[in-house]
Amino acid sequence: QVQLVESGGGLVQAGGSLRLSCAAPGRTFSSYSMGWFRQAPGKEREFVAAFTWSGGTPYYANSVKGRFTISRDNAKNTLYLQMNSLKPEDTAVYYCAAKRGDALGPYDYWGQGTQVTVSS
Repeated sequence: QVQLVESGGGLVQAGGSLRLSCAAPGRTFSSYSMGWFRQAPGKEREFVAAFTWSGGTPYYANSVKGRFTISRDNAKNTLYLQMNSLKPEDTAVYYCAAKRGDALGPYDYWGQGTQVTVSS
């Protein structure tokens, strides 16, 4: 079992920035792919960004490409999502997720989510 803990959500004005973090206490991500997903009120959960922890091309949803960046800190064993130029439509609960193998396909482990609210 992989426990994931997100942090960094909050309220921000449109055009602002936030950085989300995801950590797994007592575990390393070296053999995993990691992703960020989000779920807005009344909508299904959707893919945001993902990559293989050991390296490789990151994947982004078209709606966030050029504004969001997924990254990692190996020393801290922490995953990040830097979100710039935020829009009201980015408002959602953001989830960190992990899976073994490549970055695409169903994810097996999920965090509890962190709320991001972008005001207009």
